[in-house]
Amino acid sequence: MWFKPASALGDFEQIVMLGVLRVGEEAYGAAIRQEIASRSGRDVSINAIYTTLDRLERKGYLRSWVGAPTARRGGRRRKCYELTAGGTSALRQAYRAYTAMTAGFERQLETK
Repeated sequence: MWFKPASALGDFEQIVMLGVLRVGEEAYGAAIRQEIASRSGRDVSINAIYTTLDRLERKGYLRSWVGAPTARRGGRRRKCYELTAGGTSALRQAYRAYTAMTAGFERQLETK
């Protein structure tokens, strides 16, 4: 029987965490959503992004803080995210598993 350990990351969780890494400092929901759309072609709802960000934060994989108000946003603040050490470790483990499973399939998958 197959099961997913409680600490394992789902596919979308991995994509969101990679989005946080790609955006870097000041990673917030809309920027993460744009990064995912531009790189993967997936048009994901902002609600799905925030639900996943909240879940990842509860798991201890992300840390959030509220940034300074900006005039561009009418004085509103952005909630920003970054990976924790545990999040980096979990994402690294998922990446290693994925690359180990795909090793040798470059031609069949036309990735190179």
